Amino acid sequence: MNRRDFVVRSAAAIAAITVESKATGAVLPAPSAEFAFARLRYASGNWDADPNMPANLLGTLAAHTRLRLDARERIIDATSNELFAQPFLYLTGNRTVRFTPHERARLRHYLRSGGFLFVDDCEHDVGGEFARSFEAELSLVLDRPEESLRALPNDHELYRAYFEFPDGPPTTSHEVNGWGDRMVHPYLRGAWIGHRLAVLYSNKDYGCEWNYDPCSGCFMTHDTMRFGVNIVVYALRGAARA
Repeated sequence: MNRRDFVVRSAAAIAAITVESKATGAVLPAPSAEFAFARLRYASGNWDADPNMPANLLGTLAAHTRLRLDARERIIDATSNELFAQPFLYLTGNRTVRFTPHERARLRHYLRSGGFLFVDDCEHDVGGEFARSFEAELSLVLDRPEESLRALPNDHELYRAYFEFPDGPPTTSHEVNGWGDRMVHPYLRGAWIGHRLAVLYSNKDYGCEWNYDPCSGCFMTHDTMRFGVNIVVYALRGAARA
């Protein structure tokens, strides 16, 4: 699978219907095919944390957008050719991340071919096991100095891709309650390939925040759920422009 094939697949998924941005009123590209929430399965750690989250996020997308949605979460192996059919991938965990050489090579190809990876630290701790090991692995996947993680400005396009977040990333209940590293993280980080944000990285633990029991609504926070809409819309729009 080369870059042209990936771009053709991604752009084909963005073509026909529209989504109206709640922030600007602008009409944004959106998939004519169904959007699938794709979770990355890797050989180490616990890639399957926050099992309720995908369904909850898909429910929020259904409530606020006109995206056509696949109701099933897709599990994509890091070594699979299926990577290249996904304009959006999610990676999480709270244990050590160690990619195999094959996984590193496939993820490098995916990201440099136009893919978007949202990574959320389920340990919500910048000094924790997940954060230290994932960041070390990412430096091996994206091994050019200009691709290293850096702060995402709080006025970045992501924060107005659908809903407006003028102060940057919304705070999670885990941060407010002092769990993890007992910090409210004022910004997210990202890795750019050229001018394109390819990896969005959070230590705020949005995945666990969105993992509420649908019956109880425990930890359900509307602002952070709406931020999930921004992430998906941004990823899809980026795929159309890749």
